[in-house]
Amino acid sequence: MNKITEDLLKIVSDYDGKYDGAYNIREDCQSVARRSTENIQIDSKKGAPGLIVTVKPNTKGEKVYIPACVTKAKVDDLVYNDFIIGENADVTIVAGCGVHTDSGEEARHNGIHRFFLSKGSKVLYEEKHIGTGAENGNRVIDPVTEAELEENSSLTMDTSQLGGVSRTDRRTKVKMKAGARLEIRERILTDGDERAKTSFEVEINGSDAGVNLISRSVAKGESYQEYHSTIIGNEKCTGHSECDAILADNGRVSASPSLVANHRDAALIHEAAIGKIAGEQILKLCSLGLNEKEAEATIVNGFLK
Repeated sequence: MNKITEDLLKIVSDYDGKYDGAYNIREDCQSVARRSTENIQIDSKKGAPGLIVTVKPNTKGEKVYIPACVTKAKVDDLVYNDFIIGENADVTIVAGCGVHTDSGEEARHNGIHRFFLSKGSKVLYEEKHIGTGAENGNRVIDPVTEAELEENSSLTMDTSQLGGVSRTDRRTKVKMKAGARLEIRERILTDGDERAKTSFEVEINGSDAGVNLISRSVAKGESYQEYHSTIIGNEKCTGHSECDAILADNGRVSASPSLVANHRDAALIHEAAIGKIAGEQILKLCSLGLNEKEAEATIVNGFLK
C-alpha cells in the first residue's frame, strides 16, 4: 500500500496498521492485501472485478473490512462485491471508500454491493466516503447497494459522506420478506459546487416487516443535493422515511419522499424538513465564547452525528 491509501484507510475504516478480522484492501483497481478467517471466506469473483464474501451460519460478533481507495487521477475503479450471509449469523461489514487526486482530472470509484441475508441473520453495514487532495480535484463516488432480506433477517446501514466528493449518485434497492427489518442512517455534507444524489427504493413483500430510513444532510457553499425515497408496502408492514437538511451559504436541497401502499395494513409515513441554522442557536453558542464560524461548525457536527 502507498502512504495515501494508509491515510484514507484511517479515515474511512479506523485503520491502525492492521484489522482485527477478515479483510480485503483495494487500491487503484486491485487487491493489495487480503485475509479470510475460519467463519468468513473472501474470494475473488470470476469474470468481473470484485469479491464474494461468504459468512458461515451462526457466526457471531465478527467483522469483515473491504475498504477501497483511489489515490490518483485518471483511475476509474469499478467493483462488484457479493455478501452471502448464513442463517442466524450476526456480523459487521466495514466498507469505506476514499478518493484522492492532486489534479483537476477525474478520479472515480463505483462499488456495486449485493447482500443476500439468510433467515434470522443480522448485518451492520458501515460505510464512510471521503475525498481528499487538490481543491480543484474531480472526485466521484457512485455506490450501488442491493439487498434481499429473507424472513426475520435484519440489515442496518450506517453511511456517511464526510466531504471532498465532487459528485456522488448513491442508489439503494432492497426487497424484504416476512419479519425482516431494515434501518438506514445516512449523513451527507457537501460544499463548494459539489453535487450529491440519494435514491432509496424498498419493497416490502412479507407481513410484519419494517423499514426506517433516516437521512440528515448539510448543503454549504454552492452545493446541491437531491433525496428520493420510495417505500412500497405489499403486505401488512411498517415504513418510515425521514429527510432533514440544513442549508448554509447558497446551498440547495430537493427532497422527494414517496409511499406506495398496496395492502390495507401497510402503515407508511414520510417526513421532510429543510431549513437554515436557527439564529438563536448561533447566539447561544456565541454567548459561550465561540465565534460565529465555530458556532456553525459545532451545530453542523452535532446534526450529522
